[in-house]
Amino acid sequence: MFHKEGAKIILIATFSFTVLLLGSPYVIANPWILKSVQLVLLFLLIMVLQFFRNPKRPLEVNDYQIVAPVDGKVVVIEEVYEAEYFKDKRLQVSIFMSPINVHVTRYCTSGKVKYSKYHPGKYLVAWDPKSSTENERTSVVIENRIFGEILYRQIAGALAKRIVNYAEEGMTVRQGADAGFIKFGSRVDIYLPLGTEVNVKLGQKAVGNQTIIAVKNHG
Repeated sequence: MFHKEGAKIILIATFSFTVLLLGSPYVIANPWILKSVQLVLLFLLIMVLQFFRNPKRPLEVNDYQIVAPVDGKVVVIEEVYEAEYFKDKRLQVSIFMSPINVHVTRYCTSGKVKYSKYHPGKYLVAWDPKSSTENERTSVVIENRIFGEILYRQIAGALAKRIVNYAEEGMTVRQGADAGFIKFGSRVDIYLPLGTEVNVKLGQKAVGNQTIIAVKNHG
């Protein structure tokens, strides 16, 4: 299944592939060159399709857990000063997405959206620490009944040129539901209260809606 944000691009890519595939034999006489061109076209179409894939991952909502909002690699776990919303120290966990990862963003927790803001900016590589504050990005705060306020930030990378964010202030959202999309390579930062028990390690592969980022004990 594919994400709705890719519908237009997939349609254009499929149409272009079909036209070029059918037309190439009329302009390329050499069979080896023809076959190579056709394979390249097929590869490009597959890359577009895999980028916009949206695998179904059923999730049992658990307010005592923060789940990974995206697929990728955990590249940051550190205490930082969050200057945009909290204006105090938070525990930051960041997940970097390469172009081959699933780029759907899902809500990492349930609750009410208290803050949602888009920031235009640069397109530094997503693993650059400055990308959190200088790149194009959206910041969303969800108030959860167990963890309190959790901020997640979608960050555009060197290739990503569009961030889609579905969260609007006042909405009540469900953990695991579709929260948006980032096109072509990016990163997501999660800001947790200090003292939160983190359940992942640096370098670990994260899977959206499956990997548990943080937990809080009952009681």
